[in-house]
Amino acid sequence: MSDSSSIPWVVGKCYFIRTVTMHTIGRLVSVGPHELVLEDAAWIADSGRWSEALANPSVLREVEPFLDPVIVGRGAIVDATEWRHDVPLKQK
Repeated sequence: MSDSSSIPWVVGKCYFIRTVTMHTIGRLVSVGPHELVLEDAAWIADSGRWSEALANPSVLREVEPFLDPVIVGRGAIVDATEWRHDVPLKQK
C-alpha cells in the first residue's frame, strides 16, 4: 500500500472530473478506495471548448447542479484537473 503523500487528490479543492460518460465539477470532501465524494457539485452536460472552459467558466453551456453530494467511481475517471473557479451551481 502506498503512503498518503502519493495520493494526488486534495480534500477541500475543487476538481473538474471527466469520466467515461459524464463531466462533474465539485469540491472534494472524501477519497475512498474506489470512489470520490464531491459536494457543491454540478454535472456539466456541455463544457464547450475544453481549454476555454478551464480558463473561463462562463463558457460552460449546460450546468446541472446536484442537490446532494455526489459519489464518483474512481475506476470510471478518464482525467481530472483542479478547478480554479467557483463551482457553477446555476443553469445559464
